[in-house]
Amino acid sequence: MVKYNAKDHDPESARIDGNGRCYPNCDSTVWLRSCREEIIEPIEGHVIGKIPDWIKGSLLRNGPGNWKVGDMSFQHLFDCSALIHRFAIKNGHVTYQNRFVQTNTLKKNLAAQRIVVTEFGTSSVPDPCHSIFEKVGAIFRADNGSDNTMISIYPFGDEFYTFTEAPFIHRINPRTLATEDRVCISDYAGVVNHTSHPHVMPNGTVYNLGMASTKSGPVYNVICFPRGDSMFEEARVVASIPCRWKLNPSYMHTFGITENYFIIVEQPLTISVMEYLKAHFCNHNLSACLKWFDNKPVLFHVIDRNTGQLRYTFHSETFFYLHIINQYEQDDHIVIDICCYKDPEMINCMYLESMTNMQSNPNYAALFRSRPLRFVLPVIKSVSLASRSSKQKSSNRQRLIRSITLMNITNRLQQPRIKQSESQYADITFLTTSNKLNYSLTNSDEAEEPNDYKVDSPVNMVGLKKSRAQAFQLSDGRVFVKPELLCEMGCETPRIHYENYLGKPYRYFYAISSDVDAENPGTLIKVDVLNKTCKQWCESDCYPSEPIFVPAPNKSGEIRKEDDGVVLASMVWGGFNENKVGLLVLCARTWTEIGRCVFHTSGPVPKCLHGWFARDIV
Repeated sequence: MVKYNAKDHDPESARIDGNGRCYPNCDSTVWLRSCREEIIEPIEGHVIGKIPDWIKGSLLRNGPGNWKVGDMSFQHLFDCSALIHRFAIKNGHVTYQNRFVQTNTLKKNLAAQRIVVTEFGTSSVPDPCHSIFEKVGAIFRADNGSDNTMISIYPFGDEFYTFTEAPFIHRINPRTLATEDRVCISDYAGVVNHTSHPHVMPNGTVYNLGMASTKSGPVYNVICFPRGDSMFEEARVVASIPCRWKLNPSYMHTFGITENYFIIVEQPLTISVMEYLKAHFCNHNLSACLKWFDNKPVLFHVIDRNTGQLRYTFHSETFFYLHIINQYEQDDHIVIDICCYKDPEMINCMYLESMTNMQSNPNYAALFRSRPLRFVLPVIKSVSLASRSSKQKSSNRQRLIRSITLMNITNRLQQPRIKQSESQYADITFLTTSNKLNYSLTNSDEAEEPNDYKVDSPVNMVGLKKSRAQAFQLSDGRVFVKPELLCEMGCETPRIHYENYLGKPYRYFYAISSDVDAENPGTLIKVDVLNKTCKQWCESDCYPSEPIFVPAPNKSGEIRKEDDGVVLASMVWGGFNENKVGLLVLCARTWTEIGRCVFHTSGPVPKCLHGWFARDIV
């Protein structure tokens, strides 16, 4: 046991300015703002520099819009009422507007003037009129729970829908931002939840990953929505694999797709079925259902797109993630890039109490630390699952695995932590340097206590040139993969040249900084994954959101490069600039500002999460 020393093991604890703030350059209040009045009619802004005339369309953004209902407040960022933003761009001019998504949850809350629907981090006000039998019945109703679709927005054909993990999506008019319809995906695909990040293919077909309940236990289903007039009615399951643990299916926020494969990255942050049932009876918030198995591996499941069959499963050391950057096939390998965290503590960093008190928490930045990592899966050299299934052995010993519910983690955030070892604040980059396997390699729900499996005289199965990622075959035939670091900056909400490079070899991705202790936490980052370098754009007290790449129009006979185009990002400012919002336009190649349009609004504008550029819609 290494005795904890703040100076050696948590150097950021010394970053306290004269006002007692641990992170004087970071203003968390940009996430704590509430929109008090919608901007239904577009407003004009002030252009600085130049907005290229060829950009024509609407940048649609989704995210948290309001923290309050009556006198009550939501407790987590993911609970806030969904707010859609629109920047309409045409002939070098830009307008701005925003509107709330008219969800059933919002309507119920406003009618009661209190929180009556339980959210991820907020429990509802109990209804004394509901009997125990009504509570039991509610668990099995498709329309039970929140439909607050405040995470992302994606096109289905010519229509745009807002998403969250619950199986509800809302159709939004991309010009007026009016909510026009509500669709329950369970009615068409039989899933109980799905990811917030489906994949839109060049031909308009949409794929998403959802979880379904079967007689043999929960399964992960890949759902195809074929392009056409009846995308939902013609939805079908094209691949299905069982969850690793029947009572603890993994939490999924996204998945991967290449030319020939679906990739499901099954992390050890899970949804406890037993805690979920308990939450309904005891009126707990939904975060109480999450369970983190901190000594279990992450599994990379590779599924054949043509047959829907599971072809390979790879193992890695434990990590948590929300977003996959991109994935592709190259020379009998699958390359997959992920924004990785050591554990899911960053979810707790987004509680209202945590963000309000972050300036007095010297460990906040360490808990939010992420890095972009590249994993390389040698699919041809690996033994296929079909050929080795008969060789797998059951565990010799079965012990109850150590797990931690996020509700318990949250409780610890409200009191001083017991600091015992430097590993508590270890950077996620330990995955790229560690030579030990710090988990049990068994298949059962109950597993051995963790052991250290040293890789003696390893033979690296990764054969890609210039790759520092590794893969080793263990004695039981399974393959353990170790990643390489793509850049030494925290990256989140990553985007690529999506239309041309999804599932294909690529060179660049664009992201926002997740390092709250950086010199400028509002930094936009361009990462060159080939040379492992990055460029930065920042402005004091300015906080851009997810950067979205828009390719420049093709000219006759001219071959466009991957980064020929612009990056669009919405902006808010800290301090007393809460009634100010802007659109930033960067040259994607040089990573310099081309122009911006700034708007002054009648009320606060919150920071948003994810978006989509709707071409030619103005």
